[in-house]
Amino acid sequence: MGYSVGQVSSFAGVTVRTLHHYDRAGLLSPSERSHAGYRRYSDADLARLRQILFYRELGFPLDEIAAILEDPQTSALEQLRARQRRLREEIARLQRLAEVTERAIEVQQTGVALTPQERSDVFGEITFDLSYATEAQLKWRESRTHREAMARAGAHSKEDWRRLMAEAGGWRTRLLAAFDDGEPDDGERAMDLAEEHRLHLTRWFTPCPPETHRRIADDFVADPRAFALVVPPSEQRPGLAAYLRAAVHANASRRERTRAH
Repeated sequence: MGYSVGQVSSFAGVTVRTLHHYDRAGLLSPSERSHAGYRRYSDADLARLRQILFYRELGFPLDEIAAILEDPQTSALEQLRARQRRLREEIARLQRLAEVTERAIEVQQTGVALTPQERSDVFGEITFDLSYATEAQLKWRESRTHREAMARAGAHSKEDWRRLMAEAGGWRTRLLAAFDDGEPDDGERAMDLAEEHRLHLTRWFTPCPPETHRRIADDFVADPRAFALVVPPSEQRPGLAAYLRAAVHANASRRERTRAH
């Protein structure tokens, strides 16, 4: 007798429309007919449908499934191995994406709650780049210092941020003046400004020893987004990021020499 399309749809968990699509595609056509001439699915057809649904669950397109079913001995193993590789690559990609998403959530949660107008009043042209902050979270995720800095940043009040940004703005003005005056990046004035920046980070975020300060300054040159958090693009000069980095390294060396004596 065989099974009607409605019966197969019910116990296979697929729609009648899907079965008709498989029929039109030549992937699964009912092989029997009833006495009245209606097409019916045989047990062999149901076995083939189970194979089709198995490969569909693995993500195979219909044309690849057709090729496997046409030559199961030679095609199936090769196709399954290829699909396994793709699935593993996709799993790894999704794991990376999930980690990035988790870090992005952490970054957002540590941000100070301000309206757009308040954010403009407090931060001015200093913009918050979520992509950079998230990458920094990933880069420093094993760092206790970074976690402490993010926790302290999240605890700052609006007034704290106003004071912090005013302090940073004054320092930035002095940095630009030193750079424009042609002050050597390893001179006392530039190194003192670097030290002032290090103490600013310590005061508002987390202790910043010279070696940590060096790594932070390296990012100023390596990634424009990092430097934009210190000097907005409208105030930047060619070579300024490298100047600040050199001053930070010179100051770190000066502090290490002082400690050695």
